[in-house]
Amino acid sequence: MKIILRLIIIYCFWTGTLQAQNPQKLGWIWGPSVGWQYQSGNFLKASGWGLFAPNNYQYIKLNAGANFTWMQSKTTIIPELGITYYLSNRLIFPFVQAEATPYTLTPKVGMSVLSIIDLGIGYGFDIKTKENFKPLQGLTGSVSLNIPLKLY
Repeated sequence: MKIILRLIIIYCFWTGTLQAQNPQKLGWIWGPSVGWQYQSGNFLKASGWGLFAPNNYQYIKLNAGANFTWMQSKTTIIPELGITYYLSNRLIFPFVQAEATPYTLTPKVGMSVLSIIDLGIGYGFDIKTKENFKPLQGLTGSVSLNIPLKLY
């Protein structure tokens, strides 16, 4: 988990430096996100995100948030970091995504409508099973609504 966080920080610094050297590049778009995910159970997802364009045709979104669930007669909150790479700047954006929690690593692929509504499918790999909780692994599907608060 620490390695993933370090890579995200290094990448953000590197792309921020590149953007500072090219003042014609546009800034970050950011906002909150809410969604639903099924991965060995139902989760409500809430996060904050930032999106930037490393070039004219692709976008990268970084997000940090929490997954909320009611399993085994108790409420559980699991923190999550994610990175999404949008492969197009058309109406429909295909994407690849990676999400990491203290318990799982989940790669996904999917489609997005203007990076506002994301539909993803993937597979969760159990890193460490949470105490008194079932393993979070296997096929996963998700729907997210990204609400941009700052546009270009």
